[in-house]
Amino acid sequence: MFIDQAQIHIRSGKGGDGVVHFRKEKYVPFGGPDGGDGGKGGDIILEVEPSLNTLSSFRQKNKYFADNGDNGRKQKMTGKSGKDLIIKIPPGTIVYEDHTGEVLGDLVTPGQRYVAASGGRGGRGNVHFANSRNQVPRVAERGEPGVERFLRLELKLIADIGIIGVPNAGKSTLLASVTNAKPKIAPYPFTTLEPNLGVVELDDEIVLVLADIPGLIEGAHKGVGLGYAFLKHIQRTRVLIHLLDGLAENPVLDYAQINSELALFDPGLADKPQIVVLNKMDIPEAEKRYREVSNTLKKQGVNHIWGISAVTGMNVKTVLYQAAKVLQELPEHPPEVAETPVYKVEADPRHFQIKHTAKGWLVIGDAIERAASMTYWEYDQSIRRFQRILQTLGIEDALREAGVQSGDTVIIGEYELEWAD
Repeated sequence: MFIDQAQIHIRSGKGGDGVVHFRKEKYVPFGGPDGGDGGKGGDIILEVEPSLNTLSSFRQKNKYFADNGDNGRKQKMTGKSGKDLIIKIPPGTIVYEDHTGEVLGDLVTPGQRYVAASGGRGGRGNVHFANSRNQVPRVAERGEPGVERFLRLELKLIADIGIIGVPNAGKSTLLASVTNAKPKIAPYPFTTLEPNLGVVELDDEIVLVLADIPGLIEGAHKGVGLGYAFLKHIQRTRVLIHLLDGLAENPVLDYAQINSELALFDPGLADKPQIVVLNKMDIPEAEKRYREVSNTLKKQGVNHIWGISAVTGMNVKTVLYQAAKVLQELPEHPPEVAETPVYKVEADPRHFQIKHTAKGWLVIGDAIERAASMTYWEYDQSIRRFQRILQTLGIEDALREAGVQSGDTVIIGEYELEWAD
């Protein structure tokens, strides 16, 4: 089944803990600190794999957690870094922050990577805290926590040529006749409920990737019928083969309707080059209507309309060669529509909030919560260091101004501390 949307839960690896250790050797009675640093946690990386064309693998698995870094060791040895977790995605995948809808990445080229969550840095061992006043530091850092995110992935197919038209115009038949794709084909509307990709080799030099986009009807840009769930796939194609049904009640009206839906969904789609084709020319009724349809469309600005039969192959290769010619004449990288730049004020990680709750004083802030999680609470020197961080960030003064009293509970992250003046 074609899957073009998925939600995933990711978490990068936690950094390894730094250690408190002192050199102990037989003939060295006063060995100094030699506690090593923790290793870095593993990153979560999204990487484009060109052999993929759906997001179906995320139906079976949607949670991805990278390895944690190893703890530091004695003799100043740094712990091993956690292994990065690489998640393969198809080209054309857009990455969103699931909660906010913010676009984080648009991955289209093979091998392109996006670091979705960086691993936490390793905590420092006590060797880093030695100085002339404190030569026996019983203080170290725990590893930084990993980053947890919920992402939404959306796939827009990447193809050289998109085949568009009303339901039952013969798009799937055309794709099947020129490629190894095996779309479902039947003589009723909406047979194709998902996009299909196929590759056609016209000769030794020309290879085209074709996408059969499910039939569009009036109101598709609003989600009517199969709607915008498939209109978005047309955005990635560079040339369109607009297939008209030679047996339809009014092929010219169908042509106008489809173009209207494209423009209403995305004005840029109206500028894509189109090759207009009247299908089912193997049937006498359609053959008789060709001249009438062709003359009418020429009056509307269509330079040429091709008559083909997807069933018998009549003129199909000619149309594909024409599509290849148009494709070659396009700029290699079409200019992107300039957008008004959006400037974001980055959040200050040192910012904090204090709230008085039934459980106690709640301190909320990225920097202080991270510092709390990296503190060794079993060592007095580590606790004093954390108190200095409270002073540096202004949290201690803010709590006093808010009315904290000796014996009150102060909650920072997952830790509950007792306030003492």
